[in-house]
Amino acid sequence: MNKIKSLDDLRRMKQSLEKNMTIREKSDSPESQIQIRVAMATCGIAAGAREVMHALIRKIDHDKIPAIVTQGGCMGYCYAEPTIEVRVPGKDPVVFGKVNPERAEEIVDKYIKNGELVGEIIPVNFQNVNDQI
Repeated sequence: MNKIKSLDDLRRMKQSLEKNMTIREKSDSPESQIQIRVAMATCGIAAGAREVMHALIRKIDHDKIPAIVTQGGCMGYCYAEPTIEVRVPGKDPVVFGKVNPERAEEIVDKYIKNGELVGEIIPVNFQNVNDQI
């Protein structure tokens, strides 16, 4: 982190931090926007989830995509970390595994922008108890 040497430096730092927080948590009605949740449990962080989250935030901001990027806990897919869950309004959520910063950008470009699925999707392998009734 850079040293703060003036009030202007502090203001620039504040603006930068506020901008990142806006991208991460900017909605009163998140279900109407694209939501990206990065699994940030210990195994995810160790595998590079923090870098993936920063890459997603940069890409979303650069491409001006109306999305919310948040961090979550363990998704239970330790073997596939880092993992992200993408929820596009009107579609079922999709969990992507083995995501690195480059793949994160590919997911934004191909899946979020164009609806194209990319590799390393973790299939839904459970049933809700209510589905069985």
